[in-house]
Amino acid sequence: MDRSMNRRQLLTNGVASWAVLAVGGLAGRQALAADFSAADASAALRSALDRCADIAVQQLGTNNGFLSNDKVHIGLPPLLDKAAPVLRAMGRGRQLDELSNAMNHAAEQAVSQAKPLLVTAIKDMSVDDATKILKGGDNSVTDYFSAKTRTPLSASFRPVMDKAFENQPIAKLYTDVARKAAKLRLPVDASDSLQDHVTQRALDGLYFVIGEEERRIRRDPVGTGSALLKKVFGGL
Repeated sequence: MDRSMNRRQLLTNGVASWAVLAVGGLAGRQALAADFSAADASAALRSALDRCADIAVQQLGTNNGFLSNDKVHIGLPPLLDKAAPVLRAMGRGRQLDELSNAMNHAAEQAVSQAKPLLVTAIKDMSVDDATKILKGGDNSVTDYFSAKTRTPLSASFRPVMDKAFENQPIAKLYTDVARKAAKLRLPVDASDSLQDHVTQRALDGLYFVIGEEERRIRRDPVGTGSALLKKVFGGL
């Protein structure tokens, strides 16, 4: 038996062991064992993770995925937002609007590329990860993805952001003002670049939508249309 097979066996055994203990009591253990197997538990976890990732990427990685969703719409950085009335009075309102659109379109382009790294996180799920997800609250899948993918996705998103803002006059203005404010140690939120701001807000939006789907699965596994998710999550 190779190392990968050993790892899969450990995962399924570990998930099953936790699940049995989580129910508590002889009757509960017997009922759970009858409802689903260790293989079912492992497969359901991976299916739930994959479903959450798929829906989030499909929903946000499409045209106007961020712009048309008030829950994840990316606003201007605080420093630029405070200066917006003055800039609009100076006739730069159109540039601000163009920048806002560019920010949200850059986020959707970046998120559309996120699936491979999310898939890697699913494949790399350990026994400890599986236990935390199963016994965790409504956000345990979301927390898992965030912990495993925020750093690599940030690096992956950055080239998209650099390209999106390279010809934006307001983006250059923001960078210049932010650097000057940072040098003067002014009490404003100017520590991050515009690219960093959009990258982090894009990731926040991605994990937010993953979280919405996770809660939907936990609260209504029948509604997913998946017999496996119904069997496992409906029995926890």
